[in-house]
Amino acid sequence: MKPISHHQLAARIARDIPEGAYVNLGIGLPTLIANYLPQGKDIFLHSENGLLGMGPSPTEDAVDPELINAGKQPVTLLPGGACFHHGDSFAMMRGGHLDICVLGAYQVSARGDLANWSTGNHDSIPAVGGAMDLAIGAKKVFVMTDHLTRNEQSKIVEHCTFPLTGLGCINRIYSDLAVMDVTPDGLVVTELLGETSADWLREVTPVPLTFALQQSGVPHV
Repeated sequence: MKPISHHQLAARIARDIPEGAYVNLGIGLPTLIANYLPQGKDIFLHSENGLLGMGPSPTEDAVDPELINAGKQPVTLLPGGACFHHGDSFAMMRGGHLDICVLGAYQVSARGDLANWSTGNHDSIPAVGGAMDLAIGAKKVFVMTDHLTRNEQSKIVEHCTFPLTGLGCINRIYSDLAVMDVTPDGLVVTELLGETSADWLREVTPVPLTFALQQSGVPHV
């Protein structure tokens, strides 16, 4: 078993974002997606700290220290992009104005529950941010994550044991091993990624999986 890289996964997700979509890329891995959106497609990237119309990451000589995303990473702003009040940004998130949000995860349940803001440890730093608003406010919510933790435990679980961000809010899971849709009948695997077999995926994922495999096309990055 060999998973794909984070950059390959970001490029794979970027392929599924349609023309004209308003998209929030959550803190962490999802920010990589901005670098792989197809040129010539009008896709409007939103950041909860008050930006709309972000582009790919800047080169070292083009960093503007006053232009950052919600994860405090330097970003670029495309022609026509806008900066606005934090409150207005949350109104966009809560008002259903975002087509897609891509979030990282500590755990995702088979029914689409999400845990991504705390591991529950007493000494962990709370990091709610806008994740709860995005999880319930975006029209579609995707997860981008490693399939397994560093301890080889599946992040795809029957029931989340970490503090919840949202209930039944996830539509699709993109892991470094597979693409899975969350349906009323459980998880449906539509693609195997990297050097992964259906039998291996079943072995490392402690929830029932249904397979409806489509042709995979992992981008070379």
